[in-house]
Amino acid sequence: MARINLDQVSKKGYSHVARLDSHCRTALGDELYDLIKLRASIVNGCGFCVDMHSTDLESLGVSSRKLYAVSAWQHAGALFDERERSVFALTDAVTKLGPETVTDEIWDEVAKHFSAEQLGDLLLAISTINVWNRLAIATETTPPVADGSAETAD
Repeated sequence: MARINLDQVSKKGYSHVARLDSHCRTALGDELYDLIKLRASIVNGCGFCVDMHSTDLESLGVSSRKLYAVSAWQHAGALFDERERSVFALTDAVTKLGPETVTDEIWDEVAKHFSAEQLGDLLLAISTINVWNRLAIATETTPPVADGSAETAD
């Protein structure tokens, strides 16, 4: 059981984050957005979000091999294309934010695959899942034991 349900106690703030989430999903598409969300959630150690986004990706038809490989994308070979690998590198860098994380090399690689507007949407998407991860971890929201019993965090 979560400490609090943010969608109930901070309805206005929660709805703003949810709208940003919806924008990012529309801008990037379901599969790419959920891959970003899964990767950041793995990096952040958010069990609720790892469960949610791996389940969402599975329902989109993403193979279990690809889902499992998200945790070790750097060593997954051809399971991910250059575009996806560049997104994972940016996701890792923004999620682990520090003085040398979003390097020119990472930025230049992802910029080969996305327009300026899409790059903006990628940054918003990565930032949004980091918000959801921090909220779920802080409120101790955990994955459901059985389908349908999850508490809303994202």
